Amino acid sequence: MPTIYDTDAIDELRSRLGVQPHRMKLFRNALFKNAGSWDEALVQLPEHARDEFSNRITVECLELIERHDSDVDVASKLIFQTHDQHLVESVVLRPKTGRTSICISSQVGCACYCSFCATGMMGFTRNLTVSEILDQVTQANRMLKPEKRSIRNVVFMGMGEPLLNLKNVFEAVTFLKVAPFFNLSGTRITVSTVGIPQAMAQFAETFPDVNLALSLHSARQEVREKLMPQAKKYPLEQLRETLVDASRNGKVMIEYLMLSGVNDREEDLRALEDYLRGIPVHINIIPFNEYAGSNLHGTPELERKQFASRLKQAGFDTTLRYSLGSDIAAACGQLVQHRRKEIVP
Repeated sequence: MPTIYDTDAIDELRSRLGVQPHRMKLFRNALFKNAGSWDEALVQLPEHARDEFSNRITVECLELIERHDSDVDVASKLIFQTHDQHLVESVVLRPKTGRTSICISSQVGCACYCSFCATGMMGFTRNLTVSEILDQVTQANRMLKPEKRSIRNVVFMGMGEPLLNLKNVFEAVTFLKVAPFFNLSGTRITVSTVGIPQAMAQFAETFPDVNLALSLHSARQEVREKLMPQAKKYPLEQLRETLVDASRNGKVMIEYLMLSGVNDREEDLRALEDYLRGIPVHINIIPFNEYAGSNLHGTPELERKQFASRLKQAGFDTTLRYSLGSDIAAACGQLVQHRRKEIVP
C-alpha cells in the first residue's frame, strides 16, 4: 500500500477523487508542518475523499513501540518496529540552543563493522526505505508538539551507513528540504559517513548546501584500519582527495572519536594536523560511549580538552562535543536492536 510519502500515488488518488490542490496543501501542512494526527489531517480533505485516503494510504510506516527519556539530560530514544519486525532507533536531542535535533537511522544494522560502534556488531539486515527514514522525523515531531518544539536539525548518524543506502537517503534528503513536507534548509541536515569516496563525491555534487560529516577517527592508516574495516578498501590518501573536492562547497565536518591509547597520542595529533592542513574543515572531538562487549575505553576528558586545544592552536575550527543520552544507551555508537528477541515472537 502506498505511504503518505508516495507523492505519485497520492497525486493519482487526489486527481481521481477530484480533490483540489489547495486542499492537499492543507492536508500536508496538517501532517508535516503542524505535526497533526491523521484525523486532524483528514478533516482538511473533502468529506467524500476521507475514507478512500484512510483505506488506501499508509500513514505510519513504523510502529513506535518504546520511548526512553534520559534522567540525566534532555535526550529521548525512540524504538521503532518495521512492518517485517525489525527494530530501529532514533534519538531526539533538546540542546540548550533550543534547536531540537533528531539522529535518525538509515539501515537495519550496519555492514561497516566499526569496532567502536555497537550497531556494527549487529551485522547488516537491510536498508530502510525512504518512508521509513522520513517517518522517524514525522513521529518525533508529533511527540514534540505538546512541548511546543519541532525538529530543526536532522542528522543521519543513527544505525547504518547512509551512503550505502544512497538512493533512499538522497530521496529522503530531498523530501526533508521541500516545502510541502519538512521545509528544512540544507544547513539543518547532516549526513555522516565512514568514508566512501565515490558516494561522498556524488553527495557533494547533488546536495552542495547539505552538511557532510566524515567519521575519520584516525589520520594514521594502520590505526584507522583497525578501527574501521572500510579503511582498507578506501585508504586515507584516496579519501583526502575526495575531502578536498567536497570542501569546495564549504567546510566538511570531521568526526574524531577519542580512544585511550589508540588515537590520542602525540603522533596521532601530528598525523591529524598534517592530513587536514589546507582543507576547510570543522573538527568535532567526540567522547567514546562504552557498550557491552567492547574492550575500548574513552580518552579522559582533560586529555580530550588538551587535544582539542592543540588543534585550535594549529588553526583548526574545533569543537569539544559532549554526549547526550548515554544513560539510556542513546549516545553515539550505542544504538542497537538490543531488545529484538524480547519484543518480536
